[in-house]
Parts: sequence; structure tokens; C-alpha cells
Amino acid sequence: MLDIAKDQNRTTHLYMEVYEYYKKLILDRKMAPGSKMPSLRKCSQELKLSRTTIETAYLQLAADGYIMAKAQSGYYVTEIASHHHMSSQPDRRDEIHYRYDLASSGVDRESFRFDLWSRYMKSALRQDERMLTYGEPQGETDFREALAAYIRERRNILCSPDDIVVGASFQSLLQILCPLIREVYPNFEQVSFPTPSFVHGSTVFADYGYEIHYRNKDCDVVYVSPAHMTKWGEIMPVKRRLELLKYADERHHLVIEDDFENEFVYFQKPTPSLFGLSGGQGVVYIGSFSRLLLPSIRISFMILPPELLAAYRKKASFYNQTASKAEQIALCQFIRDGHLAAQTRRLKRLYASKLKQLRSAIRQVFGSVCQIQVGSAGTSLALTLPCEKNGEELKKQARLKGLRLQILKETESEVTVLMSCSSMAVQDFVPACELLKSIVTA
Repeated sequence: MLDIAKDQNRTTHLYMEVYEYYKKLILDRKMAPGSKMPSLRKCSQELKLSRTTIETAYLQLAADGYIMAKAQSGYYVTEIASHHHMSSQPDRRDEIHYRYDLASSGVDRESFRFDLWSRYMKSALRQDERMLTYGEPQGETDFREALAAYIRERRNILCSPDDIVVGASFQSLLQILCPLIREVYPNFEQVSFPTPSFVHGSTVFADYGYEIHYRNKDCDVVYVSPAHMTKWGEIMPVKRRLELLKYADERHHLVIEDDFENEFVYFQKPTPSLFGLSGGQGVVYIGSFSRLLLPSIRISFMILPPELLAAYRKKASFYNQTASKAEQIALCQFIRDGHLAAQTRRLKRLYASKLKQLRSAIRQVFGSVCQIQVGSAGTSLALTLPCEKNGEELKKQARLKGLRLQILKETESEVTVLMSCSSMAVQDFVPACELLKSIVTA
């Protein structure tokens, strides 16, 4: 609230102080466009100023475009704050519209049955009594039961529904996990991630005071993504998984298994999870549905080993559930009716086919001068090309022509770029490759 002290030596008029007060509120967006200003009488009472002073300030605000008068209604805030915000950012660039996005790990629109999911969401919202209560902190009981059965069938992971903790994202789950690790393993100080690209996970651990390292199995906590060892889908072999588990067990270290993209294993049989191989000892398993369903459906889960689970149960009631209760109810029945398994099969066929077509398009355009690396899973491949431009220059030229690129590696004579097939239409593969070729060879 504006506090105008009684000062006989003031150099500004009272109405200007009122003017500056409301001007700042409007420009700071603390008074939203379209909101109604206090009436002259009410403002006069609150600020203990004459109605004439308030009216003069309002008239000045209106003259400068901050508010507008409506007959028989009062004064209302205009849209001026939005325009001022845009003009006050000289470095702001217009959003770029990419014709071809080779870097996106988005979702193919044809991969998801919106009509089917809509029916399950409507069914969940019809459960009136259940929707009137808060969600269970650990996740809805029936959803965790369906989830335990699903991962037992699909990943050969044996666990109880009570071992599962549900959250909106893996990052929200790490916010629960980090203090549990501090409590159970107070001497743990170092966490290893596969690469610096795991920024969301490393940020949470760094916030809790852990030292962040990369590809260091001697760290107290080793965070791995076995089905996503590289951006082009290389998978950790069983032998290496067993070696990692043995090494961690001998040193009493903790392994966090992020099972990202394990569903998209095309060219080999699914590999046993670290959690399954360890019998649930010394491994935290994290899974998500954003790739199987939609990025906007935010449901993830983690399975805790006994020591961490015991610590979690002591304080479980103090946590709020971050995942949508309606989406948990819908996904529970979606799983039980077999649609998630069917969705997995549909996506594997779709993305395996698209990845092959992308590889064919690359060979058609670049011939034998390129090197292609394709893993056993995922929706991307790595393309290495002769190129004298540096990565930043290449990305800049590509951006100007409507092509989005992600550079994986560069040398003086070559560049390796990520080529994603997930959200691009098949008919765009050849034109996108031709555009890339024209930029590289220009």
C-alpha cells in the first residue's frame, strides 16, 4: 500500500505519487490487463487523500494509456504492460518457425489415439466422490497395483505396489529421493551422470549439495540410462550391466536406473533392467510415460530399494502428490484394458519404420560420403559429414533457412549431427536432408 508521509518540503504533487504508484503496479503486471481500478471513493479512503487528488491521478493515468474509463462502470487497466514488456527487451528475437526439425524428440501426432484417451479421462472425471479428495501422496493405490503388474510383465521387475512412488516427473521424484539418500547414506557426496546433457537430474542433485561428475563409476551414486547411453540409441549390454552392479555392490554404492526409451528397442531383444538383475537391492528404478503417451501427460514413478523405502514410509504423509489424480485414474484403467501394451507395440512399429526411412533418405541424398550410427533403440541416429564449418556457424545458417539442428560432435574436417525421426513427417525426410546438404557444402 502506498504510504504518503506528510512532508511540507515535498517536491512532487500528491497526485503524481499516486500516479507513479499505480503505474508501477500496472507495468509490473501486479494489476492485470482488464482488471478494475479501485473506485475514486475507495481509493481516497484507503490512501487518506482527497477525492480530487485521486481523480487527477486517474486522469493522468488514462491520458498516458495505463487505464481507460468505461461509462457508468469505472476505470480499467489497459494492455499497455504487454507492449511495454516487449519493447523493453531489445535483444528479444522473434520465435523461429522451423520448416524441418531434425533435433526434436517430440511425438508423432499419428502415434497417439486422442479419442481413446479422452474417453478414459472423461470416465475418471465422472468419479465424483473420488475427485473431491486430494490424491494419495504415494500415488493412487489402484494405479500402483496396475503399474506393478505391468512392469512385472513388460520389464520382469518384481515389486509390491507399496514399493512404488508416483510423481509428475522424474525431477519431482528426485526432489523426494535426494533427502532420502542424505538420511540413509549420510557419507555420500558424489553423483555421476552419463553426460552433461542430463542437466535436469544433475541440477536437482547439485541443489542438494552433491558434487556432480560424469562417467565415473567410483562416485557414491551412479545415475545411468541403460537404454539411452547415447542420443542415437545405444544400449548397455548385459555384461556391462552385471559388472556395474557388482562394482557398486562391492563398494556399497547406489545406482539410479533411468529407464528412458527402453520401450523403443527395435533391433535386439529387450535387455533385463538393472533393478531386476540386482533383485531390487541397491538400485532405484525410475520410469515415465511421457514418451509412450504424450509429453503433456506428466506421470512418472520410482521403485525404491528396502533401505530407502523404509526412510520414505516414515515421512510419506508429509509429501504432496504432484501427478494429476484424474490422469492416474485414467491411466490405471488404460493399462488394465491392455491399451498401454498396444500403444507400445504401435510405437515400436511406427518409429522403427520411420528410422529406416530416414536412413534411406540420408543415403539417397548424401550417398557414401556420410557415416550413419544407429543404435538398437530410440528415435534418432547420428550422421557424420565432411564439413569445414564449425558447429555454431552450421547451426546459424541452418536456423536462417528453417532447419533445426543439434550438433553432437565436431572436428576440423567433420561434423556429427543428431537426426531425429520422431516428430517429422516421412515426406519431409528427403527435403530436410537436401537442405542440410546445401548448407554443409555451401
